[in-house]
Amino acid sequence: MSVREWLEILPQYFVLFPTALSCYLPMRGQLRFTPAKTAGLCLGVVLPYMALGAWAQMAFHIQMNPVLLPALPVFFLLYRRTVTADLPRALAVYVGVCAVQTFPAQLANALDAHLHPLTWADKFSVEAALFQLALGSLMAALAFLVRRQIRWMIDNLDFPKVWYSTIGLSAVFLAVNVAAVPDAPEMYYAGQPFHLFPLLEGCALALLVCVYVLFYQGSRLMLERARLEQRTQLLELQSHQYQALQEHMRQTARLRHDFRHSLRLLSALAEREDLAGVRSHLAEYERTLTEKAPASYCANAALNALFGYYEEMAASAQIKIDWKIQLPDPLTVSELDLASLFGNLLENGIKGCRTLPEGKRRFSLTTELRQGNSLYIVSTNSFNGHVRKGKNGYYSTRHDGRGIGLASIAAVAEKYNGSARFSNSDTEFFIDVVLRV
Repeated sequence: MSVREWLEILPQYFVLFPTALSCYLPMRGQLRFTPAKTAGLCLGVVLPYMALGAWAQMAFHIQMNPVLLPALPVFFLLYRRTVTADLPRALAVYVGVCAVQTFPAQLANALDAHLHPLTWADKFSVEAALFQLALGSLMAALAFLVRRQIRWMIDNLDFPKVWYSTIGLSAVFLAVNVAAVPDAPEMYYAGQPFHLFPLLEGCALALLVCVYVLFYQGSRLMLERARLEQRTQLLELQSHQYQALQEHMRQTARLRHDFRHSLRLLSALAEREDLAGVRSHLAEYERTLTEKAPASYCANAALNALFGYYEEMAASAQIKIDWKIQLPDPLTVSELDLASLFGNLLENGIKGCRTLPEGKRRFSLTTELRQGNSLYIVSTNSFNGHVRKGKNGYYSTRHDGRGIGLASIAAVAEKYNGSARFSNSDTEFFIDVVLRV
């Protein structure tokens, strides 16, 4: 064993750098630490691993795969600790990048078998290692070009089953490429011209890329459909609010028409100096005038309909509400984004209240504009104190995985350079949101 031999093996591990870069490019908005600290943590693990891996290959006369493959789960645990994305998204990106990087490895193996057929089985040449590094860097450059599209899917596509399906597909390509490494250089020919193997690998890579493109297009269509459904729901709420307003107008018209009878009655009561009767009749008239009036929380018709819908839901559930709503007029953020945020917030608050018996259900909501460009939202609702909480936040108590409603609230806050904080006591759940409007 010599330092020269170790240095000849070491370049095989340089491909880890473009691989790691490809994993982190689409996660720019999901980093748990600063980019500099993340890079430092990765280098602190990867550099010693490269040195030890090259030494293990030299000492035991083995290829790179027996050293690299067992380390992949360990690398993923490190990756998972440095990003805030949930498990399906993080695993989909990681396995996808590993699958793509197996193609440069296969082509480098083929080149090495072509250049050094006698020593290929025992030693991976420096030329092949540098060729693999060049191809791996090209893959990283392509990942850089599409980073925004992948980042958009990570930020918006909240369907774990869809992400798991892509993990399975990427894992198939990864496993096939790893298992397809031949034992002898002649197998790259298999009775055919040598160029057929790179051609087949190129076709397989093109197929995998096409699948990823179709996945992206399908994600866009899926989310567009979800937005259309949300818009339809808002229109239905507005229609309900409009009908309630029409009924209120018809009722007040009848009251104005009958007001002359009230004047005669009030005149008669006044002549008899029956002040108690006058007060009673005025109170009854005021109650009749206002009891059917639809709620008016803000100037935006769609959001006002949304608040009115959940106000009726809270009333039917015997929830005592205290809502003070102040929103910019006109809205300076997307109506659909605010509808998503408040819809999830109100729905979660009402569901939390329903875990308690009637009489103990309370739900307060305050929104306030500060400094002219910051919308502060504070929500507090009573609940039974039962939560499922992990290192990545709150998990749903109704199904496995993270709570979709809270994740959606946090996503909207992040979109507008704000923040969302969730906390609880034994009896109350708190949500604090800040949006830059």
